[in-house]
Amino acid sequence: MSLQDIARLFGRNVSVDDALVAKQLAPALDAKLTFEEALAAALANSGLTASLSGGGAVIQKVSASGGAQGDIVVTGSRIRGAPIASTTLTYQREEMRSAGQSSLADAIRAIPQNFGGGQNAGVGYNVPAGNGVDLDGGATINLRGLGSDATLTLLDGRRMSYAGATQGIDVSAIPFGAIERIDVVPDGASALFGSDAVAGVANVILRRDFDRLETSARLGGSTDGGNFQQQYGATAGKTWGSGSATLSYEFARTTAVEASQRDYAQSRRPGVTLSPYLRHHNAALVARQSIFDNLTFDVDLLYNKRWWAQTLPLNSAGDLTVSRADFSRTSQSWTAAPSLTLALPADWRVSLGGSYGWNRSEFGGIYTYGTATSSANSGVYRNVTQNVELSGNGNVFELPGGTVKAALGMGYRQTLFTRTGSSASAFIDASQDSYYAFGELSVPVFAPGQVPILGESLDLSLAARYERYPDVDFVVTPKLGAIYAPTKDISLKGSWGRSFRTPTLYEQYRPTTTALYAASSFGGSATGGTVLYVSGGNADLQPERSTNWSATLDLHPRAFAGLTLEVSYFAIHYRNRIVTPIMYTSQALSSSAYAQYVTANPDAAEQAAAIAKGTTFTNYSGSAYDSANVIAIVDNSSVNAGRQDVQGVDARVTYDFRARGGTARMLVNASYLKSQQQISAEQAVTQMAGTLFNPPHLRARGEVSWRNDTLSLVGAVNYIGPVQDTRSDPSVRIAGMVPVDFTIRYHFDRTKGPLAGIDAIASLQNAFNDEPSPIATTAYTDTPYDSTNYTPFGRVVSLTVTKAW
Repeated sequence: MSLQDIARLFGRNVSVDDALVAKQLAPALDAKLTFEEALAAALANSGLTASLSGGGAVIQKVSASGGAQGDIVVTGSRIRGAPIASTTLTYQREEMRSAGQSSLADAIRAIPQNFGGGQNAGVGYNVPAGNGVDLDGGATINLRGLGSDATLTLLDGRRMSYAGATQGIDVSAIPFGAIERIDVVPDGASALFGSDAVAGVANVILRRDFDRLETSARLGGSTDGGNFQQQYGATAGKTWGSGSATLSYEFARTTAVEASQRDYAQSRRPGVTLSPYLRHHNAALVARQSIFDNLTFDVDLLYNKRWWAQTLPLNSAGDLTVSRADFSRTSQSWTAAPSLTLALPADWRVSLGGSYGWNRSEFGGIYTYGTATSSANSGVYRNVTQNVELSGNGNVFELPGGTVKAALGMGYRQTLFTRTGSSASAFIDASQDSYYAFGELSVPVFAPGQVPILGESLDLSLAARYERYPDVDFVVTPKLGAIYAPTKDISLKGSWGRSFRTPTLYEQYRPTTTALYAASSFGGSATGGTVLYVSGGNADLQPERSTNWSATLDLHPRAFAGLTLEVSYFAIHYRNRIVTPIMYTSQALSSSAYAQYVTANPDAAEQAAAIAKGTTFTNYSGSAYDSANVIAIVDNSSVNAGRQDVQGVDARVTYDFRARGGTARMLVNASYLKSQQQISAEQAVTQMAGTLFNPPHLRARGEVSWRNDTLSLVGAVNYIGPVQDTRSDPSVRIAGMVPVDFTIRYHFDRTKGPLAGIDAIASLQNAFNDEPSPIATTAYTDTPYDSTNYTPFGRVVSLTVTKAW
């Protein structure tokens, strides 16, 4: 029985690089075994060992000292093998490939708990900046739609540098050939990992113990035109008795999608680039070396360079020959994450590790009016993240129910951010330090068979983290978890905790601008008077804070082997959100909701202070500045004022069974979401989920697959629900999309003939060419659909050929 068969039979995740098992034959198993016993029997005499990780297992080589090579990277806990009280979604590299996905950007778009807003490629200019932006074509994870800066993304458990002006982590900077899997825990995790993990944490795990050369080529494109994709990669690995090294490189190029290529856009917004041109080089090196029997050195190295280009019209007719803006951006990033891990008695592993991440995004463009050209606003964002941490985890003492385990750690992190531009007033140069300490405890209260009257088992977990930001504040975040199994067929999970997000350096130090406007622009009298309008960052911002809890029902009935059902209810109360408090500046003087941000009848000294606060002062009033004519100062600088309440249900059903000489799987992953926001106590509560440029209430993905040793077939239905366009009264319903995907994969025999080692994947994404519904637009640069939820790609045909040498 293969490892995949065991994983499917027990409904558990088993992570293994196929290079480790490619030439190994698993023994036949015919007995009543537990999950752990079945793994041990399958791996007997293989030179491999299974280490429990969350609800599944990770397969690794046995080192010379008899243990697994190095430490196990887990996501929902800092303790190796600890049960996790939160839902964990794991996406294996080979599962992604069999579904026709060729990058992490493809994979995260198919996760129902993820939102396409935030910092992502193809987000249009009509999307509010707080909901999404396409800075340079990067792809970030945005769980629950709370923002890319509220989802923490890690690389083998380590932080990478932010990208652009927001705290998003670009997962498309990682070559696909280097990826083993991605774990997603859609639950607050600041007690374990610190800032940003409000909506959850995603951990990208890289491939190790890879022992061959693998090359790949992929061609694809949209049948309606544009989006022509080329992707070429090579991954080479070598293992030896005391270590391993894997080097991966990838080149990819994708052409733009223009409005002229889509019938729903060509007449509504001609000349607009719907999806940008992208080109990148990615590289990764993953190495491990045992220095002594109990001391291991690991290092992850990443490099990425990307080019982005887009054209927008500068006239209402969309005639690019008359006037246009050609924008181009380049970005570079690299990450180095070394660590030393020491194995000690009582199964303790102590690690001294660090990471250094660097990201540079350069933007600019050219305005063309007939034959005349001029430079568009240009600049550079640069982010640096550096971190050092000492941590350890292992056994503490024995209880009747099992071994109590603990994790402890402390560390230091520094974030640096600079912005330079064609305007001197755009300059930012700032840094932020943090010192932290954390602890986690896993307690098995009772185990199967010990207290039958109370149930099958009970496990508790407790974590806490202290983090101090010298120039901001200190934060203490606890988390509690419990897993109770009343029977062998049912598990009940619950978690409660607090999380936080520190203000970004851009939010704190974005240059303040002051401008003079006619009072009528802000809801004042049309007969006269002017207003001083102040906007920008705020150095006194405090951390955003959240309270998260979830309850999960996990059914895995023995009477229906291979069937699992997990249903989770989650709730997030997010407060002290950093917002610009005046949502509608046209009502600043007429609405009492904005009174606290308005200084009426300011004297000369107050006006002088408002003007001095800005790095620039611009007069848009149409008349000379006269202090006697200023009737108000309106301050719309960022403040901690908002709150969001998010709740919903996640449901995941899998059924694995034998069918016609192979194994089949039916899977449904669905997420229902409700969310609302209130910017301040004086303002009304507004609905977010289910409205334009926010996540729909319901997203789901269903898959039916079949596979044997040479062939796999996957069919998938993606449901992206409708949203309401509330910009008009009454609101307008924008229909959702239901793309249907088909993928066929064939493994040629690896030991015979000229086709040995070849793996071919043919994929048809959005087979029936479902299109996004159009929305109302006002500016000639607007994208005429909701670009945070729906894509313009249409039907995409691709062929991927991989060869193992």
